[in-house]
Amino acid sequence: MKGLIIDSHMHCGVENVDQPFELIRSYLDRGGIDGACLFAPVEDIYDRYDFGFRDTPGWAACRQRANEYVLGLQQSEAHVSGYYFVWNDFRKEELGKGYRGIKWHRHEYEPEYHYDEPECEAFLQEAYRLGLPVVLEESFENTLYFLKRVKGRIPVIIPHMGALNGGFAALFRAGVWDDDTVHADTALAGAGEITRFIEKYGVDRLLFGSDFPFGIPGQELAKIRLLKLSDGEWEKVVSGNVLKLTGAGTRGEGKGP
Repeated sequence: MKGLIIDSHMHCGVENVDQPFELIRSYLDRGGIDGACLFAPVEDIYDRYDFGFRDTPGWAACRQRANEYVLGLQQSEAHVSGYYFVWNDFRKEELGKGYRGIKWHRHEYEPEYHYDEPECEAFLQEAYRLGLPVVLEESFENTLYFLKRVKGRIPVIIPHMGALNGGFAALFRAGVWDDDTVHADTALAGAGEITRFIEKYGVDRLLFGSDFPFGIPGQELAKIRLLKLSDGEWEKVVSGNVLKLTGAGTRGEGKGP
């Protein structure tokens, strides 16, 4: 049950953290994993420890370099997809450079996205046009708000089976997982939650991920092996679903779809 294996959730950057792709590749090779979806680390995007954070030209330049780093890896490395990590400047023009997804991330104690700004709506409209999936890690309330706002117009991936979006069970009760445009990744999730998801919804919206450096790719993959999936189910979870969402291998590098 080898086939192609893609870790759909890894942080990679060299601005304010030391997580270069060479380190990523060593963990992938050790785990028998072929490729990854890469996001910049939060520390390269905004000051997550300052709830009142205000952007500066220095932070904007750092964010630009961090996003371009993962895009460059997509263009130079096999089986790598770079995601654009969005912040409140909502630079919609960046999306057309060839990113295969969008990272949308904050925790409740971190500075907030400016959802009411017209630039936010313009950014979302461009995401709709390009059909880019969004990895959404937000508060429970904002998760429900975001999903209602996009109204199924783009795929949304909720990481950790929802553990940091209010919890798997809370999302389950709210009917979030019933939406067939909402996907889940397995990074750092418990086997019970993954199993319950599969029993209720099957594997077509489930993605293997590790959340490196917080999870170890090989160890996270071992959890998927223990699920005793069929060959077809395994292929979807470890690569097929994420390749379908990102269009990897079907889009020209450095261009939109």
